[in-house]
Amino acid sequence: METTTKNKIKIFLVDDDLFCINLYQQGIKNLGYTDVSSFSDGRSCINNLNQNPGVIFLDHNMDNLNGFEVLKRIKSFNPNIYIVIVSAQEDIKTALSSFKYGVFDYIVKGDNELKKIENVLLRITQIQNILIKRLPNLDEQSSH
Repeated sequence: METTTKNKIKIFLVDDDLFCINLYQQGIKNLGYTDVSSFSDGRSCINNLNQNPGVIFLDHNMDNLNGFEVLKRIKSFNPNIYIVIVSAQEDIKTALSSFKYGVFDYIVKGDNELKKIENVLLRITQIQNILIKRLPNLDEQSSH
């Protein structure tokens, strides 16, 4: 039985800070993930959900739609997408609200954010591998 590999996970990066987008994209590709798309605003991300991303790294503070609005729309499109909020806000209320809306994790921008992204992707891959072993048809469904 085949397990999830890095190149089978489609990753979306959503941030209006192009420096962050480029940093994350390069860091994630350096980890061996090949299917990485970036969007500079939430609306572009929402308009491309038909590409079926498995993981979305979502900035909380963006101009047009804030992270919570984008998060709600993503979850209504597909509640099984792993969403990770990446934010400069260390406010505990913001983090707790994120989990209430169904995020997988919350990363504060700053020191070691690429290491935190790597750890989150590792955990998601481990979860996917467990699910595939328990539900063999899941792998076939996720690739469509």
